[in-house]
Amino acid sequence: MTVHHDGTVSHPATAAQSKAPSPARAGVRQWLGLALLSLPTILLGLDLTLLHLALPALAADLQATSTQALWIMDAYGFMIAGFLITMGTLGDRIGRRKLLLIGSVAFAIASVIAAFSTSAPMLIAARAALGVAGATLMPSTLALISNLFADPRERAVGFGVWATMFALGMAMGPIVGGALLEHFWWGAGFLLAVPIVALLLVLAPVLLPEYRAPNAGRIDLVSVVILLAAMLPVIYGIKQIAKFGLSLDAVGAAVAGVLFTVLFVWRQRRLSDPLLDMSLFGSRAFSVALIVLLFGLVAVGGTMLLVTQYLQLVAGFSPLVAGLWMGPPALAMVAAGIGAPLVAHYVRPGFVVSAALALSVVGYLMLTQLGDAATGVATVIAGFSLAYLGLGTIAALGTGLVVGSAPAEKAGSASAMSETVQDLGVSLGIAILGSLVTAIYRGTMLDRIPGTLGEEARAAVSDSLWAASTIAVDLPAGLIEDAQNAFISGFNGAAIFSAISVTILAILAAVMLRHVGALGQPDERS
Repeated sequence: MTVHHDGTVSHPATAAQSKAPSPARAGVRQWLGLALLSLPTILLGLDLTLLHLALPALAADLQATSTQALWIMDAYGFMIAGFLITMGTLGDRIGRRKLLLIGSVAFAIASVIAAFSTSAPMLIAARAALGVAGATLMPSTLALISNLFADPRERAVGFGVWATMFALGMAMGPIVGGALLEHFWWGAGFLLAVPIVALLLVLAPVLLPEYRAPNAGRIDLVSVVILLAAMLPVIYGIKQIAKFGLSLDAVGAAVAGVLFTVLFVWRQRRLSDPLLDMSLFGSRAFSVALIVLLFGLVAVGGTMLLVTQYLQLVAGFSPLVAGLWMGPPALAMVAAGIGAPLVAHYVRPGFVVSAALALSVVGYLMLTQLGDAATGVATVIAGFSLAYLGLGTIAALGTGLVVGSAPAEKAGSASAMSETVQDLGVSLGIAILGSLVTAIYRGTMLDRIPGTLGEEARAAVSDSLWAASTIAVDLPAGLIEDAQNAFISGFNGAAIFSAISVTILAILAAVMLRHVGALGQPDERS
């Protein structure tokens, strides 16, 4: 995709001259390189959602609290988001292929540790290490696509494949996790990284070019520290407020994070070689596309976790059957990922994104009407399939809009921002919607737990549905059904939140991206 910002018009002769040195077309080696880069890209998406179906099993095995369970789920995505910009800049300096290989080895080691974790804190630490390693892989894979393809149209195909593979990995996570859990233990899914990394180490030196940015400056370590100090306290504050309500430490952490964010922006504007080029946000298409990616993935990421829990804990499916039920939404996402760029050759991308998000809203509204397991499974799958249509569309077009809206020399920074908001969106979705459901669940169960229940059983039932399910055989008649209904009430509330937020995004995309021309056509100035 080529997005023009200058609005200039050239004479026919000039145009003919400009076409003379046409960029070289990609050969077999370049397309094989793209196929190789698709493997770690799928793996990164897979790890974001791999534990969704395994959560009840690992929570019981590791005796994780609901707070620890949420940290197990989203520590990976948060650490990726925290380090992406830094690692993207580091790759420009030491070599993108070199960073990809170093990060791959670290990812495999952390995956093995996660697979054999013996406690919740150990798994949280392993997931955080996976996030740091994953942050080296994501910008390297996307940046290397720019090096593989000189032709803008072929490069656009490469970006589309990358975005679709990442979204496909997210969609496959519950399916793969469920299938492995049927025959192995909850940590088996992490070991998928080992053969993929082995293949990458063998083939990358042959198929992938090395690239170091010419005259690249040094990494500003102060900016790295400030960026982490900006993100992590905000994340902690959001989780604590959503979990326990307003408290001095949670509000203080959030405020501190906001102050560090302001400091980070101030410093970037004054550095000659900033960690993040803030001038990118001067492009309306860049900024709006980032907003759509962020909040669109907040809704999808959180809802995916709830759907997988519903299929197991309410509908009573095994992990394998629950994973298979996630197949139709995955197919809907792939169809949108392939079809949206094709439609965008004839219809402006902003309108394509808006229409897909409108269909997602219909899906979320369906999820607000969930009943019991007898009638709810079909509603869940149909509603979530529509939500996934939106995911496929924004994954396929959003990355192109972000990277294509930036000047060529700033494509690396734009790529890092695109990846950052996608991972942060999924993780925030898990934290926000997961905490919202937990709050509604606890409020609903408060008056339903009989006073005769033992202290440990009372703590489990009041904590979460998965904790209550582990002791279901010891509970009084009807109490587990009350817990399931309380979870459904929380699910309905989260779906209302998602429907409202995605409606706003659909309107924003239609209005603020209307100036972006159909793929291959120039923008309108506005």
